[in-house]
Amino acid sequence: MSMTDEPLYPIAVLIDELKNDDIQLRLNSIRRLSTIARALGEERTRKELIPFLSENNDDDDEVLLAMAEELGVFIPYVGGVEHAHVLLPPLETLSTVEETCVREKAVESLCRVGSQMKESDLVEHFIPLVKRLAAGEWFTARVSACGVFHIAYPSAPDTVKTELRSIYTQLCQDDMPMVRRAAATNLGKFAATIESAHLKTDVMSMFDDLTQDEQDSVRLLAVEGCAALGKLLEPQDCVAHILPVIVNFSQDKSWRVRYMVANQLYELCEAVGPEPTRTELVPAYVRLLRDNEAEVRIAAAGKVTKFCRILNPELAIQHILPCVKELSTDSSQHVRSALASVIMGMAPVLGKDATFEHLLPIFLSLLKDEFPDVRLNIISKLDQVNQVIGIDLLSQSLLPAIVELAEDRHWRVRLAIIEYIPLLASQLGVGFFDDKLGALCMQWLQDKVHSIREAAANNVKRLAEEFGPEWAMQHIVPQVLEMINNPHYLYRMTILRAVSLLAPVMGSEITCSKLLPVVMTAAKDRVPNIKFNVAKVLQSLIPIVDQSVVEKTIRPGLVELSEDPDVDVRFFANQALQSIDNVMMSS
Repeated sequence: MSMTDEPLYPIAVLIDELKNDDIQLRLNSIRRLSTIARALGEERTRKELIPFLSENNDDDDEVLLAMAEELGVFIPYVGGVEHAHVLLPPLETLSTVEETCVREKAVESLCRVGSQMKESDLVEHFIPLVKRLAAGEWFTARVSACGVFHIAYPSAPDTVKTELRSIYTQLCQDDMPMVRRAAATNLGKFAATIESAHLKTDVMSMFDDLTQDEQDSVRLLAVEGCAALGKLLEPQDCVAHILPVIVNFSQDKSWRVRYMVANQLYELCEAVGPEPTRTELVPAYVRLLRDNEAEVRIAAAGKVTKFCRILNPELAIQHILPCVKELSTDSSQHVRSALASVIMGMAPVLGKDATFEHLLPIFLSLLKDEFPDVRLNIISKLDQVNQVIGIDLLSQSLLPAIVELAEDRHWRVRLAIIEYIPLLASQLGVGFFDDKLGALCMQWLQDKVHSIREAAANNVKRLAEEFGPEWAMQHIVPQVLEMINNPHYLYRMTILRAVSLLAPVMGSEITCSKLLPVVMTAAKDRVPNIKFNVAKVLQSLIPIVDQSVVEKTIRPGLVELSEDPDVDVRFFANQALQSIDNVMMSS
């Protein structure tokens, strides 16, 4: 049945499916709303579909969430911006339901629709909606109201603006902590739309209410508002109103509030300017770095580089470095890990001499930390230090620690080092690499742990890519191929893996002359695992070498393997032969 013959069909199906007991059918139906609206046309969508959705009180949150999402992009289907207001009633209903994610999506869609509405429609339809939500008996409506003020406010007449500000003030003092939390979360957005004359009066009084709230969950959201408000106020007002609040918050009795301050502090430095930062915020930050809660120290340690960038190097050395030294031996591994992930960024801020004198000893102590994550975070950022102090100093001080880690008893530490070897190689250059790290790379190919051997094979390939085939031919290939005679079959398998990875990098000529003979010799191995891996390697070499080599060398070897007593060897050999035939047919 075509939709044009029977315009009632889609709405009938929709209504049937929306009333169906099967939630999946109801969900599918909601997700196809736009298709149905197109079939119905704009007028019938406005007059039939939207009212139906407003009345549809589905009790499943997943269906309501999908509906809230769909309605946010529905303006084109109801006849464009002039009819956008018809979408408000169903969204208003959705923004009062109990499930948080449905309410949040409904508020997001209300904001999306409201931001496209004409000013006259906003005054006539949207502002009354905001007032109704804010006066809602049930707290869910009032929570949602906080999220739409910033859309309603700019187009409101002056008298209504005053009313909206006073309603928001009431929401900031609401009996329910959930409402006050929503008011704190959205204060920054709302404040951004308010005229500067009212910022210092109305908005700051709202802000004061929230910062003195008895619930720490409200206060910690007010901390986020500090940064947003700080950017809106003039620097002197910021110093007068925001700075004292932040200094108090940095000593708040709740660690969650102090944690939020530690996360936001560097943003506030930009708002208040250099002088107050030095006198007020640096001491506050130092307090947070020495906080008795590990979570607060983690947050503060993670921002140490960003904070130092705002200060001049002397201040950073005088006030922040002593704390950094303490943190590098902190009792919590997570604090040390957070510090290790950012401390390298301090090198460019402090300059060469200070880095060598103050930071290098800290790097070394973190590199020898008992926890792998801490060591890892240091190694992954070595290039930032290299740029500041140069390769010679770096190699003298850090290389012994790297070699020690490469032989660490924890295999995950060894694995991490291997993964960073190509990065180190590119930073430190070929000469340095040959002297100090080349032997290690070969040693790893014979590690007891399979993951290390696998990573070592990959590492060999990445080094060949970094330094080129000629270098690899001299420094890697001979040593790798020598190991094919290892008495243990697992190590011989690693070498086959390394060969298959090296071949594409080394090119056809070296593969034929050096790598292929070794693989063909391994085909005579007594262990079936080696033989079927040989078949796999030969299959991977087919596209790399010439057709004549495939026919003269590879195919006979595979035919021999395809007659092996072991079923797996036969399977992989036949698979490789099939691959040769496919290449022949396509060429």
